Amino acid sequence: MAIEGIGGGVGALTGSYQAAQSARVQQEAGVFQGLLDAARAEGVGTASRSGRLPGDYTSGFAGAFTGQADKHAVPGGAAQGSIRGQTIDKTSALYEKSLELESFFVKTMLSAMRNSVVKTNLGGEENSFARDMYEGMFYDELAVSLTKNAGFGLADQIYLELDQFA
Repeated sequence: MAIEGIGGGVGALTGSYQAAQSARVQQEAGVFQGLLDAARAEGVGTASRSGRLPGDYTSGFAGAFTGQADKHAVPGGAAQGSIRGQTIDKTSALYEKSLELESFFVKTMLSAMRNSVVKTNLGGEENSFARDMYEGMFYDELAVSLTKNAGFGLADQIYLELDQFA
């Protein structure tokens, strides 16, 4: 009879421990959710409506194509003769990501060209860190501008290939 009383007491203790643990988890989840709500209200760590994160310095591709004709555009550049009869929706998120990938390739090409140039000033000293940083930012923006305006067609080809799977 005494042993049965001990078993019932252990079960009651286990149940109260689990209840306390569950209450603690619920409280911590509520605190975390409150922090997330406060961060979202301030816009911390989230993209703005333009699709850019706080601190982005390049112009980006969000909103680059907004016209009605951009919804049914003909592929250009390298993609012009690849697939006949297909059109590109330049207003879609897929096309925006395709432009970002093309911009990455253009930036890589520009970086390779930039690294082939000897970088010293008139005194024969190497450039400063600040100059290299701003030069890198310039080439990032140049890659975005070239992607938007040069008509390489790489983004169009990427879009056409990926649109088959979407």
